[in-house]
Amino acid sequence: MSDLPNIIISKTDAKRLEDLLDAVTGDNTPIADALDAEISRADIVESKDIPTDVVTMNSTVKFKVLSSNETFCLTLVYPKDMKDNGETISILAPVGSALLGLKEGETIEWSKPGGGTLKVQIEEVVYQPERAGELHR
Repeated sequence: MSDLPNIIISKTDAKRLEDLLDAVTGDNTPIADALDAEISRADIVESKDIPTDVVTMNSTVKFKVLSSNETFCLTLVYPKDMKDNGETISILAPVGSALLGLKEGETIEWSKPGGGTLKVQIEEVVYQPERAGELHR
């Protein structure tokens, strides 16, 4: 991963994610390690101080996978909140981990567990709990 953009994570999300990472085992370990590295390099701020264009947990985000030119609009969730309706993406999915903390317009290249990379670009933060005043969602 090169030229990583700055990322911003709320204290609430960082604490919940650290608790989640403490419980991760098996196949999710490489993704968890990458997510842990992201949290370590992030600017951690109070929920009320998160900019309105940043992807946080439980945000609905429109993004593009640049290699395939596919666009998705998904809600970034904890594994326990995953739904089978195709509207959510787990923070422990490679793309999910890549989205966290990015701003609209930013791009990041992210390693895939099986090798290779994917490059995603944030097009729009459609919904963000902090922007909606839901600081503890």
